[in-house]
Amino acid sequence: MIDLSPLFLSLKLAVVTTLVLSLIGMGVGYLFFRARNWQKVIIKALSSLPIVLPPSVLGYYLLVAFNPQSALALWTENWLGISLLFSFPGLVVGSVIYSFPFMVNPLISSLESFPTHLLEASYTLGKSKPYTFRKIVLPLIRPSLIVAMVMSFAHTMGEFGVILMIGGNIPGKTRVASIEIYNQVEMMNYQNANTYALILLIFSFLILLGVYIFQHRNLRLLV
Repeated sequence: MIDLSPLFLSLKLAVVTTLVLSLIGMGVGYLFFRARNWQKVIIKALSSLPIVLPPSVLGYYLLVAFNPQSALALWTENWLGISLLFSFPGLVVGSVIYSFPFMVNPLISSLESFPTHLLEASYTLGKSKPYTFRKIVLPLIRPSLIVAMVMSFAHTMGEFGVILMIGGNIPGKTRVASIEIYNQVEMMNYQNANTYALILLIFSFLILLGVYIFQHRNLRLLV
């Protein structure tokens, strides 16, 4: 019988990360909506950076940032009472940064292809940009937001490199499913490793299947 706590910890991390990213994603989407063309290029480059950056590099910089003597660590410790290094809150911060592109990029793509005549009609009626974004843009890009949330959730479930760097391997605290697979392989317990891996494989497939079914149904409604 395998220990289910790493799976539940991964699930908890994915849920919290997705909720935080949803709020951040809508904020970045609004900034992109209001940005000039050259500003949009910068936003797109920054939002895609975690994809091309090796997890070990990102994890190293987060490890430096979470150092107990750093300004960020001192601030979170003194004002929030939270320690980021080798803790669940630290995993959340790292996961938010690492999964950031999976939330923001679908929203940016949706905003780039948004019908301009709807925006022009709203402005012609005297509506402000905040009103237009809230009442017109957000409802129409909701399918992209849902897909972004699901993909961010799935991506967080399988994280390894960044989590290992900033969270270590503490049972019940930072040992998520991906790290537990690594532990089982190191102990040559391939049966348990295969069980964990199979659960994540099936889970990932079902999430992707759900996303594509959702997208297909939305496309049929638009035709």
